[in-house]
Amino acid sequence: MNGRTWMSRITLMCLLGVWTVALVGPAPHAAAAPDWKMVEQALGKAGALLPGGVYRVGFPRSDLSVTVQGIHVEPAFALGSYAAFKPMGDAAMVMGDLVLLDAEVAPVMAGLLQGGLNVTAVHNHLNEMSPHVMYMHYSGHGDAVRLATALHDALSVSGTPFTSPAGAAAGPPSFDPKQIESIMGRSGTFLNLRVFQIGVPRAETITEGGEELLPAMGVGMPFNFQDLGDGKAAITGDFVLIASEVNPAARTLRANGIEVTALHNHALGDEPRLFYMHFWAHDDALKLARGLRAALDLTNSRK
Repeated sequence: MNGRTWMSRITLMCLLGVWTVALVGPAPHAAAAPDWKMVEQALGKAGALLPGGVYRVGFPRSDLSVTVQGIHVEPAFALGSYAAFKPMGDAAMVMGDLVLLDAEVAPVMAGLLQGGLNVTAVHNHLNEMSPHVMYMHYSGHGDAVRLATALHDALSVSGTPFTSPAGAAAGPPSFDPKQIESIMGRSGTFLNLRVFQIGVPRAETITEGGEELLPAMGVGMPFNFQDLGDGKAAITGDFVLIASEVNPAARTLRANGIEVTALHNHALGDEPRLFYMHFWAHDDALKLARGLRAALDLTNSRK
């Protein structure tokens, strides 16, 4: 092979290399996650980064004094508005729940819709509440700061505080949280000095629009115990159920003296289709834990 042939081949290879780079382009860079500090500034409230990269911000309605069947309920127990952001490339999806007085429902909904967010459910969670409150679930996709700004603007027409509530003064709970953990078969945590929570995810992967929904986004099962003294507690929370689990769980709760106070959806396009069953009771804390465990055992919950 003469020198001219070698030069021709080298020239051809160089041209092919240039064309290949032009067709394929440079190696893609991983999309940067949203700037959570900017999200915090847009919301006016700091949050926490949770497992799975979910950034969650709580807005407990500490401005309200609410009773259920005459029992004062802590904001952390049953009045916790929140926003949960999950990165989607350089954008995000957000899901959450807002605790609203009746008069706040319409203006907050108008603000959410005007800001490009979707309202996915409006309903009660508990009965015999004074004052009466409703719960509004919402979702959205897009730029995280834009979503946070829209949410802040919508909430601004309500009395929702953007500051953290002062911690409740209380001593150790009158029930033993270790015994509750043993009965429930899962570990828990104190949301404040009076409210103990055990969170249980479902075992299957939950998605919406092909995107996985993580427990911190509101698809886990929270079981809240509020200390009432003398080893007694009020309980609330919700079971996350597929259709075939709904009535067996309801029958088991009722058989154990636990009221079913609501049954509804929280999202519009979740897979599998999920139903949320809210409950309420007040009695001996360990007795109530045994009733919750009996119903929990009927679900496809993560062990």
